[in-house]
Amino acid sequence: MPDLLVTIPADPPERLDKALAAAVPEAAALSRSRLARLIADGAVSGPDGVMRDGKARVAEGQQFRIVLPAPEPVTARPEAIPLSIAYEDDELIVIDKPAGMVVHPAPGNPGGTLVNALLAHCGDSLSGIGGARRPGIVHRIDKDTSGLLVAAKSDRAHHGLAAQFEAHSAARRYLALAHGVIDAADARLRGLPGVSFEDGGVLRIATKLGRHPTDRQRQAVHAERGRHAVTRARMLECFGAPPSAMLVECRLETGRTHQIRVHMAHAGLGLIGDPVYGGARRASARALGAEAATAVAAFPRQALHAAQLGFDHPTTGERLSFDSPLPRDLANLLALLRGTLATSGALPQTDENR
Repeated sequence: MPDLLVTIPADPPERLDKALAAAVPEAAALSRSRLARLIADGAVSGPDGVMRDGKARVAEGQQFRIVLPAPEPVTARPEAIPLSIAYEDDELIVIDKPAGMVVHPAPGNPGGTLVNALLAHCGDSLSGIGGARRPGIVHRIDKDTSGLLVAAKSDRAHHGLAAQFEAHSAARRYLALAHGVIDAADARLRGLPGVSFEDGGVLRIATKLGRHPTDRQRQAVHAERGRHAVTRARMLECFGAPPSAMLVECRLETGRTHQIRVHMAHAGLGLIGDPVYGGARRASARALGAEAATAVAAFPRQALHAAQLGFDHPTTGERLSFDSPLPRDLANLLALLRGTLATSGALPQTDENR
C-alpha cells in the first residue's frame, strides 16, 4: 500500500492528530482515531522525523508522510451461513439478524457469528477496515435480539456510518414486549432518577451506564461514572385486566451495551424473557389468562427486535430506511397477549401494531 503525503493547509487545528484528520483526502478514509494509532505506532513522519505525539504542534505548509500498513489477516474464518439481506451494494450491507446469532467472534463464540457469515458472503470485496481485512461492524445487537444492523464493506463506508451513529443521526427503532405499563401519572416512574415524560406519554430515560460493580457480564445504571445514555419508550398496546404487560416502541439516542434492557429494567419495566435484567417478575394468569401467562413465563429470550434502521448512504447521501417484521416467536407471543384484550383498554391501532 503506497504511503500518503499530506500538506497542512491554512488555519489548521494546532494538534497533529486533528490537523491530519482535517487534511487527509476523504478517499483515504482515515478517521482521527485511526490516525492517532498510526502516530503512536511511529507511522507518521514530518519535518523533524518520526512523530509519536498526537498533540504536537503543526503549522501551515508542513508536510507529513503517513505509512499505511497492509491490512492484517483476519483471524475469523469464513463460514457459509445463510443470511437474510435487506440491502447490499459495493459499500455496505444491511442484515436482518435472527435471534441466537452472535455478531462478532469472541472467546466463547469463535464461530457461527455474523462476521463469519459476512466473510464468506463478501469474499474479496472487503477492504482493510480499521487495519484488518474484515467486515466493518459499525454497531451491534445482542445475540438474542433479532433485527436489522448495517455492516460496512469499505473504509469510506465504515467511517461515514460510524460518524452518523456517533452524531445520533442514524435512526434505530426497536419493538419489545415488557412487563408493566407506561403511565405518565405513575408517581413511582416520575420519582426514578433519570426518568421523565415527554409529549405524547413518551418515557425518557437518561442515565449513565457502565459495568455492573460485581458482575462484569452485566451493565448497570450509575449516578456518577459511566457513559451517557438516552432511551425513549412509547407504549403501543397494553395487555391484561388490570394491564400488566405491553408492546413498547424504543428509540435510541445513544447506543450503549444492553441499553434498552438496562433502562427498561431501571424503570421497573423489564423485558419479557430477559434472563439477565428481567428480574423475578412473573406474569399474572389472572390478568393475562393462563395460556398467555404460561407463554410469557416460558419465552426463551429477551422479547426485543430491531424493527427499523435508517441512515444516509455514506457515498451517495441518499437517505435509506429499512423495516423488519416481528419474527415468528415474538409474533406468536404478541398474538397470545392480544387474545386477552377484551377488557384491557388497548391503545388505538397504529401502523406499528395493525
